[in-house]
Amino acid sequence: MSYTVKIKDIQNITHDVKQLTFEKPGGYEFSPGQATEVAIDKEGWRDEKRPFTFTSLPKDDYLEFVIKIYPEHDGVTEQIGKLEPGDNLMIGDAWGTIQYDGEGVFLAGGAGVTPFIAILRDLHEKSEIGDNHLIFSNKSPKDVILKEEFESILGIQFTSLVTDEFSKDDLFLDGYIDKDFLKKQITDFEQPFYVCGPKEFNEAMMTYLKELGADPDALVFEE
Repeated sequence: MSYTVKIKDIQNITHDVKQLTFEKPGGYEFSPGQATEVAIDKEGWRDEKRPFTFTSLPKDDYLEFVIKIYPEHDGVTEQIGKLEPGDNLMIGDAWGTIQYDGEGVFLAGGAGVTPFIAILRDLHEKSEIGDNHLIFSNKSPKDVILKEEFESILGIQFTSLVTDEFSKDDLFLDGYIDKDFLKKQITDFEQPFYVCGPKEFNEAMMTYLKELGADPDALVFEE
């Protein structure tokens, strides 16, 4: 089913990431971690659908996306970067394979963190963060989405790494998430692992985790 929804607010989260808040259709349902197909309700763009993950919670009376804008791509996100409150989006029903399946480690690369935002917000609201740990890799400190919120929700269970533009900030580790890093940071490879990022990131993480003894059935990733 298709819904046309009006954008209520747009905020800049980082230098190239925007948070869009928009109307929630009556009876619309989704689970934390799920996404939907999105198109811009403008001539020439209605058939250009792209998947985006909800970062609001199911109980909220609005819907929200956190979207990385690629102005150089001359595509949907470039056009989303030009939208203003009052413009319309077209969304479909919710879908997605990333759903919470118990305490574990969340491994995110760049904008791949978005499916984890609603999951972690939901757990925090229920006081059920427990021993969940987020390991978040970005190119530079300025690219880290919702850094302060993750620090507030997770405390020392939030690990932020940068790969290209190293920081003097002690809260950041310099380098990549590789097999040696995972071996040093994680002692229990029998717990669930949630993986989301660029294709190369996902493939590398899945390979490392399996080589370190993780149960393939406990690896949750966007297919």
